[in-house]
Amino acid sequence: MSSVAIVTGASSGIGAATARRLAAEGFHVLAAARRTDRLAGLVKEIEAAGGTATAVACDVTSDESVAELAAAAQAAPGPVTLLVNNAGGARGLDPVESGAIGDWQWMYDVNVLGTLRVTQALLPALEASGAGTIVIVSSTAGFTVYEGGGGYAAAKHAQTAIAGTLRLELCGRPVRAIEIDPGMVRTDEFGLVRFGGDADKAAATYAGVPEPLVAEDVADCIAWCATRPHHVNVDRLVVRPLAQAAQHKVHRVGQ
Repeated sequence: MSSVAIVTGASSGIGAATARRLAAEGFHVLAAARRTDRLAGLVKEIEAAGGTATAVACDVTSDESVAELAAAAQAAPGPVTLLVNNAGGARGLDPVESGAIGDWQWMYDVNVLGTLRVTQALLPALEASGAGTIVIVSSTAGFTVYEGGGGYAAAKHAQTAIAGTLRLELCGRPVRAIEIDPGMVRTDEFGLVRFGGDADKAAATYAGVPEPLVAEDVADCIAWCATRPHHVNVDRLVVRPLAQAAQHKVHRVGQ
């Protein structure tokens, strides 16, 4: 039987790239997201490449939906050994004094409580496998703040706290806790969601930046961490493009 990997937020970006990569590594992937039409296309793509995957409709902000994901995991064709908590996102780039409460609430529910819900639901299966791994995809915003990023940074700091706390609480049990912290990653949707569909604002984030990371770069990091011998725990992997020396220090051509 193939080991089963569950990837949330798998309908696009880092999640979709991770699902493809883990399937290539030999996992049967449960690709979980709200947009089932996109998941269907992803599964076909994975199968055409010789892998196996199952699409699972899941909204990480819903207890009932996450329970259905756990039920799908129980019916999967093998032990669940890997959970990639990837679902998340940002909304807005407003200062704290004028940030929209609704945006902050959405970011907390998706990034933080979504990670909590899914981890709680899948932890019994991961532990039962005897060699479980939990990957939390956070961000460099999980340890560095920046103007306009208060809500997103707060949510990602909370995800970082979950990862570190899990590592302490799971010590002595057969489940690893790994945190992946990407810097600038250019994907099709992250900026569009952040700026309410404004393509110009989304593109401006990467203007002049030579070769920002792409989703496949982060998927490569996730796969590498998850496929180390199980006694090896990569606590935190920080990955940025060469052009980004720090949150506030980015080389932009012509600027």
